[in-house]
Amino acid sequence: MKKMKLFATLAVTAAMVLGLAACGGGSSAAPAATDSGSTGGGAAAAGGEKITLIMSQRDEFLSSLEGGAKKAAAELGVNLVTQDANQDESKQIQYVQAAAADGQKAIIVNPINPSACQSIIDAAGDMKVVFVNRVPDDTSILNENAVYVGSDEHTSGKFQGDFLAKYLKDKGQTDIKSILLRGIEGQTSTTLRSESVLKALADNGINATETYAKSCLYDRTEALNQMGNILADSSKEFDCIISNNDSMALGAIEACTQAGRTIDFPIVGIDATADGRQAIKDGTLAMSVFQDPNGQGGGAVAAALNLINGKPLNEGTNFEVDETGFILWVPFEEVTPDNVADYDNR
Repeated sequence: MKKMKLFATLAVTAAMVLGLAACGGGSSAAPAATDSGSTGGGAAAAGGEKITLIMSQRDEFLSSLEGGAKKAAAELGVNLVTQDANQDESKQIQYVQAAAADGQKAIIVNPINPSACQSIIDAAGDMKVVFVNRVPDDTSILNENAVYVGSDEHTSGKFQGDFLAKYLKDKGQTDIKSILLRGIEGQTSTTLRSESVLKALADNGINATETYAKSCLYDRTEALNQMGNILADSSKEFDCIISNNDSMALGAIEACTQAGRTIDFPIVGIDATADGRQAIKDGTLAMSVFQDPNGQGGGAVAAALNLINGKPLNEGTNFEVDETGFILWVPFEEVTPDNVADYDNR
């Protein structure tokens, strides 16, 4: 499977982009951190553009995304400052306003609430806005000043559904009962990951009936507790566990282990995190779907500089832009026991 070589390309174009960015003059000092989760970004060359990355929170995947952004920023000579809003929407807006008051030209935001992205654009004023990882619910708000960098959630669940369909058909099963561990309700990722996996199963001739759908907030402990309740009820039969991310899948695996339940059925996740990949190697997680944190984080930094300098959104990357020109797609990739080792250094 083709792998995206974002940072090699960025390194080649770094001098050109930095030179253009520096023409706008240096920025003033970073806004003061107002919570213990705030950290300074990568070191920058003197006169480099200052950009703030505002995280919704720091879980395993988002921490990796932050690391990818810092790596790209260091290569491009960007002074990247990161802030963690700790799931507080008002705090996220305050960080946006602080960056605007600081004279920054662009901001990168991993939104807490994808339905409230217009308020972030409003708070940004004249700054360019790059939303990363969580797409705004209303993509019509995107334009030449506000863009999105992330992965197409329609394809994540399809990878899961196609894998499960082949697995189940090989066992002679076309009518199944499944457990669906859902992320945060109302988020686009939860909706599209859930819908796309069920559609893929149906498109492949699998009739998934009596699905137990549980909202587990993308949280491992919540999934552990929910699965524990399901396993305690012997009347609840199932043929597979579908999870909107690896963390919840790992919670389900832990619940099965605690309950003494042999994992002789497929469990599938999304993100291909380090722990998720290890579970694939251990044989407890059947597959995952790689969501490229370095690609998203690095792509967001590249996109921010491109907006500042009036360049095409994907210049300096190997990623595609959608037909509007305002969305930079970082592809999902299927991860199975056959290729999991290929992702250890991604």
